Amino acid sequence: MPTLLINGVHLYYEMINEKSELGTLMFFNGVMASASSWKEQVKVFKKLGYRVIVHDLRGQLKSDKPQGPYSFKQHALDSAELLKALGIEKAHCIGTSYGGEVVLAMAVHTPEVVQSVSVINSVSELDETLIHYVASWKMMAQTYDGELFFRGMLPGVYHPHYLKKHKVMLNHRALAFKDTPKDYFDGQIALYDTFMSDLHLTPYLNTIKVPVLIVAGEEDVLKPRRFSDIMAREMPHAQYALIPECGHVTIFEKPEVLNSLLIGFILNQIK
Repeated sequence: MPTLLINGVHLYYEMINEKSELGTLMFFNGVMASASSWKEQVKVFKKLGYRVIVHDLRGQLKSDKPQGPYSFKQHALDSAELLKALGIEKAHCIGTSYGGEVVLAMAVHTPEVVQSVSVINSVSELDETLIHYVASWKMMAQTYDGELFFRGMLPGVYHPHYLKKHKVMLNHRALAFKDTPKDYFDGQIALYDTFMSDLHLTPYLNTIKVPVLIVAGEEDVLKPRRFSDIMAREMPHAQYALIPECGHVTIFEKPEVLNSLLIGFILNQIK
């Protein structure tokens, strides 16, 4: 399992098309997800010839899970140091949900390694509803009951159409979650605490000068479009795409649409 010791923790990563000279894309996972979540995007950009890096943040599945909470600045520093350790100067940084918030933190705290920013179903600040959602996930994680945890989070993240269409698959995944190791939930708890205590990025968004793409699911219940509207107002140079009939997990629900948006955004930066 490829890992590098970065800032005292082992971070899991995979690098595809290592010798590519087209440029580098670095993907950042949602809080419950892992590097494997990006397979539809990796497949496309691998075919286009880009160097692609996927990795688990500290606290996520295959990386170390030190006691939390962490900070978004720490995540940014970790990922910037991972890039440097791999000999890469800059990357197009693409993140969904928690990962998108880490990408924003990178553009604020480590701008020297950020070539562009793509944030998908993310926020730059919290409200009470979102805090209560995440607090409920923390309570479910503290039971260490994998099936209860998986079924409990489903309504807040997927669009009803996706839930209906993939009912059998999601049921199988819920049953498989019974075998999730305890340290996964320990990492989740640390990440939820980080999210609830340290997400205050809105005042710094106007310092981000690199190209920005904001993508939101029109019917995202967990992180509604009003959060993306805030980011678009604070970064008027950003491109903003709203995907209809889409919930929170765009990378699974609308991968073809998302890929088209990402490809267009990245290719438009070729000079």
